[in-house]
Amino acid sequence: MRNASLKTLMNAQINPNDKPAALTRSQLMRGLAALANPAKAAIVAKYFKTGPGEYGEGDKFLGIAVPLQRKVALRYRALALRDLALLLASHTHEHRFAGLEILVAQYEHAAEADRETIVEFYLQHTRSINNWDLVDTSAPYILGEHLKTRPRRLLVTLARSRSVWERRIAIISTLTLIRNGETADTFRIAKLLLSDPHDLIQKAVGWALREAGKVSQAALLEFLSQHYTSLSRTTLRYAIERFPPQRRKRLLSGKF
Repeated sequence: MRNASLKTLMNAQINPNDKPAALTRSQLMRGLAALANPAKAAIVAKYFKTGPGEYGEGDKFLGIAVPLQRKVALRYRALALRDLALLLASHTHEHRFAGLEILVAQYEHAAEADRETIVEFYLQHTRSINNWDLVDTSAPYILGEHLKTRPRRLLVTLARSRSVWERRIAIISTLTLIRNGETADTFRIAKLLLSDPHDLIQKAVGWALREAGKVSQAALLEFLSQHYTSLSRTTLRYAIERFPPQRRKRLLSGKF
């Protein structure tokens, strides 16, 4: 762990142009509040399963469309990590989403040493990356990008986590590796997660397998054939959805 480095960056802007931040976290939060749509927020809260006992229990929404959230967030991409930590600690979903969008932008433009610190910060705040959209908007673009040139043992650690969100981070991060032409880690992490009880993981695994099939259909079919009896129907349906209808029907019945 590079605690000294992280502490330094928690109190500094990560800005590729080395210019002082002109806007503040409070301004960002006020800007989002001004765009709130209570009627839409109620609908979105149901979609993200915020009821008692559901995976998003207690999450609060402002009801802002994702493209607009991104547009607002990126105006504040020079915020210090201490401000992003406060955004990620918020009970308001859009605050956490904005914080992650800013972190993605900072990673993209950061120097190599700062990238190491951003990834460390990201991994220290996985508890706040606590819905599928928060994982999907950040994991491939921070952790996935980082692991393109580094050992991938961390993916196994995350895949074995008790946290459903860390397990989703593990498999979703491999999407970046797939785009880089690499599928081995996707298949390795998918195998670890085949028996995962959570529907969000089964869907994510199926999605990643489908994307791996774009690189090598033969490798996908071999994996599906080898693990057919362990695959959930959800995972299998997602994995084969790009095949023609008749082929999908045969694959669902185990005919590879």
